[in-house]
Amino acid sequence: MGRAMSAASSRHNGAVAAIATYTFWGLLPIYFKLLVAVPAPELLAWRIICSMPICLAIIALQRQGGALVATLRNRAVLLRLTISAALTASNSLIFFIAVVTGHVLATSLGYYLMPLINVLIGTVFLHERLSRMQWAAVILAATGIALLAFGEVDMLLVSIALGVTYALYSFARKVIPAGALEAATIETGVSLFPAFAVVGWYAWTGSGAGGGSSMAAGWETAVLLMFGGLFTAIPLLLFGYAARRLTLSAMGFAQFITPSIGFLLGHFLWGEPLDASRTICFVLIWTALALFSWDMFHQARMNAHTRTSA
Repeated sequence: MGRAMSAASSRHNGAVAAIATYTFWGLLPIYFKLLVAVPAPELLAWRIICSMPICLAIIALQRQGGALVATLRNRAVLLRLTISAALTASNSLIFFIAVVTGHVLATSLGYYLMPLINVLIGTVFLHERLSRMQWAAVILAATGIALLAFGEVDMLLVSIALGVTYALYSFARKVIPAGALEAATIETGVSLFPAFAVVGWYAWTGSGAGGGSSMAAGWETAVLLMFGGLFTAIPLLLFGYAARRLTLSAMGFAQFITPSIGFLLGHFLWGEPLDASRTICFVLIWTALALFSWDMFHQARMNAHTRTSA
């Protein structure tokens, strides 16, 4: 009984962390719109640099230095985290470039594709089994995404690149035996040298964030870039925590939150049109998310009841 309650509590905490993560990421376009004048590679580099002190401070506060050192000494885990760092950096760079060049819809479509790729990876490589209700949810979501993609064929390459890189990152974080805090710190650490190189190049050429025409604009940009560290580290920590407690399929469906918020922001905040295809896609995907979530929590309650009775 104790183990069943502990497992249920772990899944509940993981679900809360996943919802918080994807809500956070869904709101990030507001932040990026404020930094549209900063080149995408430099923006990514500053986010990495500003994230490192935050990760190290949390490591110190939670006294996880020993766990960090132990993870660093494991060459196999370190290599895998280096790969996952490259995946998340690639995904972020593609996202930044798409946002600042006015292809926000392409990013939303990419994030809508990710959950389906996650479900595919989870069922094929992790042998996660879906119920009939969950498969029905997958079909509904796929139908909605297909309708949206049909009208946005010219942006599919960006969308697919976003979907594949992030789905692979989700898979990597699911199977790498490292805590969320240690993993996020190491991923940030292995990206530091390239990040410093990028910032140095933009400073040398005078074409980056430091090339603003006014002192006020320069200070505003600097403050926003420093906040980027928080906006990078916090969701990565929450994501790593959730990924170790939920199935990849469940993580994938929770991920629909991010592009849905993007659609709402685009329509209500930036005046982007919400045409019939986007509306139908939105309704189908959220119906699918409701079905998948209801079935997942229903099964969790049934399993807990069965174990308690036994």
